[in-house]
Amino acid sequence: MFAVIKTGGKQYRVAKDDVIVVEKLEAEAGKTVTFGDVLMVADGATVSVGAPLVKGASVAGEVVEQRKGEKVKVFKKRRRNTYRRKRGHRQQETVVRVTAITAA
Repeated sequence: MFAVIKTGGKQYRVAKDDVIVVEKLEAEAGKTVTFGDVLMVADGATVSVGAPLVKGASVAGEVVEQRKGEKVKVFKKRRRNTYRRKRGHRQQETVVRVTAITAA
């Protein structure tokens, strides 16, 4: 059984016991989170596709950790001018282990 959920402006295909990295959620490590924006649920030959969401379906998960992502270097330069700017950015992210998928 798997589902397609939407969180943080992105879509993820998840199954039970999957570990996914999503945009930062407001929950500490060890807490449970519920994703209500379920776009599709498939169980063997049975597939439920929402328009846009599947009614009554949800995905539960446990927060493993809160962390920072990989560093992204932002470098701006204008040629033939002495203009150079270098900055870095690390996005906050949450690691979630999927514990249950409930269909309608």
